[in-house]
Amino acid sequence: MTGEAVVLGLRTAKLPSRALAVLLDLLVEFTGFFLTALLLMTSLSDLDGAAAAALVICLLVFFLVALPVLVETLSHGRSLGKAALGLRVVRVDGGPASFRHALVRALVGIFEIIMLTGVPAVISSLVSAEGRRLGDVFAGTLVVRERVPAGRTDGLPTAPPPQVMHALGSELVRLDLSAVPEGLWLAVRQLLSRSDQLDGQVALTMAQRLAGDVALRVGWPVPAGLHPAMYLAAVLTERQRRDWQRATGTSAAPGYGVTPGYGTQPLHSTPPPVSPAAPAQPTPAPAAPPAPPATPAPPAPNAGGFALPG
Repeated sequence: MTGEAVVLGLRTAKLPSRALAVLLDLLVEFTGFFLTALLLMTSLSDLDGAAAAALVICLLVFFLVALPVLVETLSHGRSLGKAALGLRVVRVDGGPASFRHALVRALVGIFEIIMLTGVPAVISSLVSAEGRRLGDVFAGTLVVRERVPAGRTDGLPTAPPPQVMHALGSELVRLDLSAVPEGLWLAVRQLLSRSDQLDGQVALTMAQRLAGDVALRVGWPVPAGLHPAMYLAAVLTERQRRDWQRATGTSAAPGYGVTPGYGTQPLHSTPPPVSPAAPAQPTPAPAAPPAPPATPAPPAPNAGGFALPG
C-alpha cells in the first residue's frame, strides 16, 4: 500500500521464483551470445587474436548488460524469465522501474550473480524481508508477483441504484446544495472514481467523513441503513442533474421518486399569471335544412263520377 492508501494488489517475490527467473534469463542470454559469437567467428575467420577478444568482450557486454537493460526498460521491469513466472521489477514505492534502475541492477548483477556465482544475491535475498538482492538495494527496486489470486475487497458503490434514487428523490429535490464548496465536490468525485483502488477500510472511513461534511452543509443527515458512499453518490447525481439543466437551459424531469410534472418549472418558482377568461360568445343556432320543393296536389274526383270539362 502506498502513502495515498492505494493498494497495489501485489506481493513481493520469493527466492525460488526469482532464482528460476534469473536462470531462464541467463540461459537465453548465453545461448544468444554463443550463437552470435560462433556466427561472427565463422564469417570473420581472418580476424587476429586481439580483434577476436575485443569482439567477444563487446558481445558479452551487449548480451549481459545492454540487452537486459533494454528489455527491462521497454517492458517496464519484465524480462523473459520474469514474464514466464509472472514477476516484475518495480520501485520501492510501487512505481515502474526506469532505465536508471535497470542499469544499476544489471551492473551489480554482473558481480553478485555471474562473477560470484550468485552467493551474495542469495544471502541478501534471505536476509531481506522483501527478498531484495544487492542490485535491488542499490537501485531502490524490488521484484513483485503479478499473478496473485484475487482477494481484494470490492470498491465503494459509486452509482446509486434506481430504487435508492426513487426512495430519496423527494428529499434530493428539496436540498440546498449552494452551501457545499467546490473543493468538497471534487473530493467526493475523486473518492467515488478511485474507490476500486483504495483499501476497503480506508475508503469507508473517507466516505463517512465526506458524507458527514456534506450532510452538515446541506442539512440532510445520512439516512439510517444507507451506505455513506451511496449517500454521496445520490447527492452528487442530483447536483450534476441541476448543473446539466442550467447548462442546457432545459427542465427535464429527474425521473426518480418525484411527483409527475416536476421539472416543468424551476423549484420554488411562482406559477405563471393566469389571464382573465374571455366572455362567452353565444353559439349560433344551426341553419335549418332547405324545404323540399312543393308538389302540386292531384285534382279531387267529382262526386258523381264524371270528370269536369277542361
